[in-house]
Amino acid sequence: MYHKKDKKDDEDLAIAGNVFAKVTKTSALQDARSFNETPVNARKCTLILTKILYLMNQGETFTTQEATDLFFNITKLFQSKDTTLRRLVYIGIKELSKIAENVYVVTSSLTTDMNAKDDLCRPQALRALCHITDGTTFQGIERYMKQAIVDKNPAVASAALVSAYHMAKNIPEGVKRWVNEAQESVNSNNVMVQYHALGLLYHIKKNDRLAVSKFLAKFSQTGLKSPYALIMMLRMAAHLFSQDTTNFQYLKLISKYFDHSSDMVMYEALKLFLKAGCIAPVDTLVAAGLMQLTMPSLRPAGKFEAVRTLNQIAMVKPKDVELCNVELENLITDPNRSIATLAITTLLKTGQEGSVDRLIKQISTFMNEISDEFKIVVITATRKLCQKFPRKHSVMMNFLETMLREDGGSEFKKAIVDTILNIILDNPDAKEAGLAHLCEFIEDCEHADLMIRILHLLGKEGPKTTRPSRYIRYIYNRLILESAPIQAAAVSSLAKFGAQCEGLLPDILVLLRRSLLETDDEVRDRAVFYLGILMTNQKSLYNQFILNPIQVSIVDLEKALLQYVSNPKESPFDIRTVPLATHPQPIEEIIKKPQVNGVKPSADANQNQKLASVETGETRRAKYEELLTFFPELEELKLGPLTKSSQPIELTESETEYVVKCIKHVFKRHIVFQFDCINTLNDQVLENVRVSMQVPEGYRKVCIIECPRLEYDVPGVTYTCVELVAEDVTSYTGTFENLLLKYIVKDCDPDTGKVSDDEVGYDDEYALEDVEVYISDYIQGTIKSNFASAWEELGPNAEVEETFVLLSFKTIGEAITNIVRFMGMAPCDRSDVVPEGKLSHSLYLSGVFHGDDEILARAKLAVTTSASDGVTMKLSIRSNNLDLSNFIVSIIA
Repeated sequence: MYHKKDKKDDEDLAIAGNVFAKVTKTSALQDARSFNETPVNARKCTLILTKILYLMNQGETFTTQEATDLFFNITKLFQSKDTTLRRLVYIGIKELSKIAENVYVVTSSLTTDMNAKDDLCRPQALRALCHITDGTTFQGIERYMKQAIVDKNPAVASAALVSAYHMAKNIPEGVKRWVNEAQESVNSNNVMVQYHALGLLYHIKKNDRLAVSKFLAKFSQTGLKSPYALIMMLRMAAHLFSQDTTNFQYLKLISKYFDHSSDMVMYEALKLFLKAGCIAPVDTLVAAGLMQLTMPSLRPAGKFEAVRTLNQIAMVKPKDVELCNVELENLITDPNRSIATLAITTLLKTGQEGSVDRLIKQISTFMNEISDEFKIVVITATRKLCQKFPRKHSVMMNFLETMLREDGGSEFKKAIVDTILNIILDNPDAKEAGLAHLCEFIEDCEHADLMIRILHLLGKEGPKTTRPSRYIRYIYNRLILESAPIQAAAVSSLAKFGAQCEGLLPDILVLLRRSLLETDDEVRDRAVFYLGILMTNQKSLYNQFILNPIQVSIVDLEKALLQYVSNPKESPFDIRTVPLATHPQPIEEIIKKPQVNGVKPSADANQNQKLASVETGETRRAKYEELLTFFPELEELKLGPLTKSSQPIELTESETEYVVKCIKHVFKRHIVFQFDCINTLNDQVLENVRVSMQVPEGYRKVCIIECPRLEYDVPGVTYTCVELVAEDVTSYTGTFENLLLKYIVKDCDPDTGKVSDDEVGYDDEYALEDVEVYISDYIQGTIKSNFASAWEELGPNAEVEETFVLLSFKTIGEAITNIVRFMGMAPCDRSDVVPEGKLSHSLYLSGVFHGDDEILARAKLAVTTSASDGVTMKLSIRSNNLDLSNFIVSIIA
C-alpha cells in the first residue's frame, strides 16, 4: 500500500535533509577548537569546516578577530594528508582572507602544496595562494606561477591562467611579464586551457590595438582548436571593428567562420557580422544569405539561435531577412515549437503582400498544436502584418475569427480581441467585418471584461457604420442574459446609438424603458439617466452627458463626496469642482517621501503613517497633493486642488557634487516648485538648504520651505511657492532665472557622517539651470470619446487656424510625439497611431486649460516632397476663449 505525500511532507523532508539548518556561529566557532587536536580527526574536522563555510555562504558575518582566530585554527589542518579536508582548507583560506589579518603566513604551505604531486590539490592550492597574494608577496610566487601556466596538467594550467587574470586587476605590471607563458599555453591541445590563455593574453594586450590585431591575424591563420577560444577571438575582432568601422579586415576575419563545423562558432560569427552591419555600411544581405544556407544543417540549439537572430533583425531591417523566407517557411513544421513560432513571427514581419494568403493558411493548420503562450506571440505578429498590408484585412480577420472560436485561456482571447480592436481603429475598411466577428464572439463569451470592452467599442463605432441597427440585437441580448456589470455596459452602449442615430431613437427608448425594471441599482440608474437625456432631444446634452461626459478623477471624486457628506451644505454637490481625470502619462520616477526632519511639525500625530500610505494605490497627482498637505506653510495659502504635476527636470549634471531635480506643481493661482536634492560629498553635511530664484513678471514669491539637513546620499526636498498675479494669459509662461541652491556647509567625518560640536559652518551657494514654465504646464490632457461631436459642439467662434513647417522632424510619428509633449494635450480617437509609411495624417487633441477653458486641436500633418523640408502642419485650435486660442498658436510660431 502506498502512502501519498502532500506538500507539507516534502517541506518537512527538505528541512530534515539539511543537516546544517540549526547550526549557529557560536557553536561552529566553539567546535573549531577541534582543529588544534593532535592527531587531526579528518572526518570530524571536515564536518566542522563545512558548517563554517555553510554559515559564511548564508551571509553570516564574522568580526576581524573571530575571522583571524578561525583562520589560524584552520592552518593547523595542514598536518592532515586527507585530500577532502585539504581542499576544504583551501576554500576556507580564500573566504577568510577577506576579513582576517596576517594571512600571508600560509604562503609557504600553499606554495609547497601547489608544487606537490597530488593533482587534486594543486589547482585549489594555487587559487588560494593567488587570492592572498599582494604586491609585497608577488615576487615570491612569480616563478611558480610561470611554471604552473605551462604545466602539463590542464586543471593546473587553467587554474593558473584564471588566477593570473584576477591578479592582473591588482598587480597588472607583474602579470604582464607572463605574456610568453600565456602565448605558449594558447597552443595547448586542451580546449579550456587554450580559451583561458587567450583571455589572459587579450587582457594583457587590450590597450595595444596593434598588438591585438597582430595576434588575431596570427591565430586566424594558424587556427584554434577550442570553440570557446574562437568565439572569444571573434568577439575581439567585432570590438575592434566597432572602434574603427573603416577597417574591414576584422569583418573578413569574422566571415571566415561562417561555415565552421561548430554550430556555436558559426552562429557567433553570423550574429557578430549582422550586428556589425548596423554599425557600418556593410552588406548584411551576405550574412543573412549565408545563414539561410546553413540553417537546415543546424542542430536545434543552433537553429533556434539563428531564427531568433533573424527575428530580432526583422524588427529593424525586415528587407535584409527576406532572403531567408523560403527556409523560414520550411521551419513552420519544425518539431521544436519554439523554432516554429519564431519562424512564423519572422515571416509575418518580412512577408510580401502576395504571400499573405498562403502564409495565413499555413499558420492556421499549425495553431492548434502550440500553447497559448506561443499563440499570443503569433497573434501579436499578425497585428503588425495587418498594419503593413491593410488591404489584406479580410484574410487576417477571418483567421482571427477562427482563433476566437477555438479553445483558449483569457489571455489568448484578450490578445485576439485587442488585435481586432486595433485593426478596426486603424483601418476603416475593416470596421464592419471586425464588429461582426466581435458580435458573434460575445454571444458565447465567458469573459466579462472582454464583453464590456466589446460593448464599449460597439457604442463608439457602431453608430458610424452603414447599418447601425444590425448591432442592437447583440447589445440587447447582453442586457437580458448577462450579469449586472455587462448589463450596465449594454445600457451605455444603447444610449450612444440613440444619441447618434435619430432613426433608431424610438426603438432605443423602448429598450431603455424595459431596463427600468431591472433589479440592479447600477443598471436601473443608468437607464433612468440616459432615458431622461435622450427624451430632451437636445444635441448639446447628448454630447455633454452621453458622447463626451465629464471625466473626473475617481480618487478626488471619492474624497470630495466624503467631505460633502461629512460637512453637508445647503447648495447641492457640484461635480465641476472635482479635478479632471488627466491623460495617463508614464511615471519616470518614484515619488519620494520628504525627509522626516524636513517636514515641518503638524498637529496630525499619524503623519508618518500618512506618508507611508500614499505610496500605493493612488494616482501620481493625488500622491503629490497628499504630500504637499504635510506642510502648514502651504496649507495656510489655501492652494486648492492640484491641477497638474510635471515630470522631473534635471537642474544639474548627474556627476556634480549636488544633484538637483525640479518638479512643478500647478494649482489654480499658485505654482509650487519641488526641488529634490542629493548631496554626493561624503565629507560635508548641508543645513538650511533652499533654492532662490528670480521671479518673472506676472508672478510673486510667497513661500520657501527649507530642507533642514542634507546628508551624504540621502535625498532631501525643499519647496518654493509662487503666486500667479497676472490676469492676461500671455503672462502665464516665463523663465525663472538665476536659480541658486543656498545652504550652510559643515564638514563631517566621511565614515560616520558626524559633525563635530564646535563646527560652525559657512554659507555657500551652487548655481542651477533655469526653469521654464510652459503653456503645457497649465493644460490637462482629457480624452474625448467622440472628438467629432465635441469639435462641433465647441463651435467656430473662438477658432484660430495657422500653417507651420516643422523643420526639425522628418516623419509624422516623430512630429506627433513632440506636438503632444509640447502642448500637453491628450490624443483622441487613436489619432496618435500612424500606420507605417503613411505620408499624411490627422491628429486630434483635447485638453482643459487651467481647469476652466476647454481646448480642442486638429492638426493635419503631411511629409513634404523633400526630406529636408520636414513636416507641414495645418493647425486649428478651438476653445472657449479666443485670446487663449491665439496665444497657443503664437507660442508654436
